[in-house]
Amino acid sequence: MIISASYKTDIPAFYSEWFMNRLHAGSCKMVNPYGGQIYTISLTREDVDGFVFWTKNIGPLLKHLPEVRERSYPFIVQYTITGYPRELEYRVINATYTIAHMQRLAHTYGPAVAVWRYDPIVFSSLTPIDWHRRNFASLAQALEGATDEVIISFAQIYKKTKRNMTQAAQEFGFSWHEHEIICQEQGRDLAVEFAQIAAAHGMQLKICSQKAFLVPGVTAEARCVDAQRLEKVAGHALAHTIQLKGNRQECGCFASRDIGEYDTCPHGCVYCYAVQHRDLALSRYKAHDPPGAFLFPPRDTLSSDLGQTMDSQVIPAVAVRKKADVDKETRATHAQAELRQQRLF
Repeated sequence: MIISASYKTDIPAFYSEWFMNRLHAGSCKMVNPYGGQIYTISLTREDVDGFVFWTKNIGPLLKHLPEVRERSYPFIVQYTITGYPRELEYRVINATYTIAHMQRLAHTYGPAVAVWRYDPIVFSSLTPIDWHRRNFASLAQALEGATDEVIISFAQIYKKTKRNMTQAAQEFGFSWHEHEIICQEQGRDLAVEFAQIAAAHGMQLKICSQKAFLVPGVTAEARCVDAQRLEKVAGHALAHTIQLKGNRQECGCFASRDIGEYDTCPHGCVYCYAVQHRDLALSRYKAHDPPGAFLFPPRDTLSSDLGQTMDSQVIPAVAVRKKADVDKETRATHAQAELRQQRLF
């Protein structure tokens, strides 16, 4: 069994202490977000073939990775680095630190461990297509030698994503109404351009769950949960046979069990499919119990948090704060995060 930690939230950045506590305990509990069933997931070495960590900030987990390796768990890191402006990624640390993290991972564990994710690609007045060309090329150059693969995708606009993007655009004064048109008309050509840039820096470009943008011989289908890469990192075959079993339509991943929870990531990315409300995610993060078996307990599931207010988009009182307080806390949180990263080097 491969453990995904986690495409629902950023466990390395915000819940690394909880993860290590559960690793020591040998299991964790999670709630099915659709049916509400509670599961106990084994984290013992006998049951776990490896971990896939998903993150925008591996910093807090870096100090624990030697122990994960000493316990003989192979792991790979799906590392999202986009360099987006603060209006789109509210609390994500500066790319300077995340690039250094990738380089450190490659130096310590080899370039097969970390995979760079430049996703999702969002077209807006802050990030037009030419901005992406320059930004991707700059990041690819900085990451040369730190990885052999980059995964891209174009932002898919779900109902909650549209609401959050629209609210952010109104708050920060940008537009994004041409995103889907640009994807349809120029996305495939841009993927080819990116593939050529990536190849020049020793990386293969793959596309996540969007077959319409694949170009045979130029781009490839991504396997973000990648049993073959785990075997390469481990240096031997995995103990269990892992089947290809995607998590959604067009997903090319191998089967895995995800141990995260939705609406618990306080990065504040306005395009995120896993967070309905930024303030709700932040309040849940603050209420997190690191020694607990659950990343977030079932008594505080999203339905009970929001009650009957979902249709009116009213956030519960515990999560509501004045904009000035949000801005003040955001600046402080970001400054503290960057100071923590500086201490890692």
